[in-house]
Amino acid sequence: MSKEPKNILIVRTDRIGDLILTLPLAGLIKKQYPDCKVSFLVRDYTKNIVSNHPHIDEVLVLKEDNGNVSLSDNINLIKKRNFDNCIVVYPRFKISLIIFLSRIKNRIGTGYRWYSFLFNKKVYEHRRNAELHELEYNVNLLEKLGIKNSVAESNVGYNLKVDENSLKNVNKILVDDKLDLPKPIIIVHPGSGGSSVDLPVNKFAELVKMLDADNYQIILTGNKNEIELCEKIKSSGKVKNMAGRFNLDELTALISKSVMFISNSTGPIHIAASLGKYTVGFYPKIVSCSKERWGPYTNKKLVYEPQIDCKICTREQCEKLNCMDSIDMTKVYSDIKNVLNKF
Repeated sequence: MSKEPKNILIVRTDRIGDLILTLPLAGLIKKQYPDCKVSFLVRDYTKNIVSNHPHIDEVLVLKEDNGNVSLSDNINLIKKRNFDNCIVVYPRFKISLIIFLSRIKNRIGTGYRWYSFLFNKKVYEHRRNAELHELEYNVNLLEKLGIKNSVAESNVGYNLKVDENSLKNVNKILVDDKLDLPKPIIIVHPGSGGSSVDLPVNKFAELVKMLDADNYQIILTGNKNEIELCEKIKSSGKVKNMAGRFNLDELTALISKSVMFISNSTGPIHIAASLGKYTVGFYPKIVSCSKERWGPYTNKKLVYEPQIDCKICTREQCEKLNCMDSIDMTKVYSDIKNVLNKF
């Protein structure tokens, strides 16, 4: 960098997990450039993830109308803040065009899209090859700011904060529902956003039954559309189906009270990892969905993939062969027990 950055915008306008895996950039920038202002541009439904972050000075919410990104409104939103640098972590044409038309001097983004001419600081890495973790790809974008990648699972700093009011709400719900609070809480989150191939429902049910027999307090979570899915994996009345009852802040607060989070590849597993919770994840061998790229970025994890030996795995092949069904839940349970016995 010829000139020290003073006012940086980081753009991450996709989903929860993607944003969590971008949070460490703020701390790394502040570490090297303490006086630099760091802002994030995010979607409305993820804004609370970054709203209380100690290294993020301002949160901008993408202007949308019925899911359509507004060109002029977003240009006006960004232009008046006089950013000198922008990192477009999640490149889409319209977002990239907005950044270009906002006349930010240094525009950092991928060099591999047809619209990469909109960036003048290009990074040439093919993420689909999954040679690195998504978080590491994100951090590598900082090289254009003179910040070298020194992040690892043992030292990564997410700095995700739990909202105190949401924590009070969650505590009240747990008391009102007569949960056995002295027991360690294990959260099982069987749904996903559909971006990966999931562990079959019967496998989750098998695991929950074994953990329930050991008298752990198990809470099932998900959105309102996953209430029925969670009901299918309940093994007894002691297992609490709380799908659809928490907003994002409250789910984060609930996760902060747990000792372990078990799920498919989905955003909340990254919330759990960022809060230092033990995570258990199930991932297909499809390169673009793999544990190598999308696994929880923490050294407190158990991650499982199919036992079937397939060389070039595709979503179609994985679903046809029902690969995820080959994961041995007895082994998963045994590994979980070994971890929980240390608490």
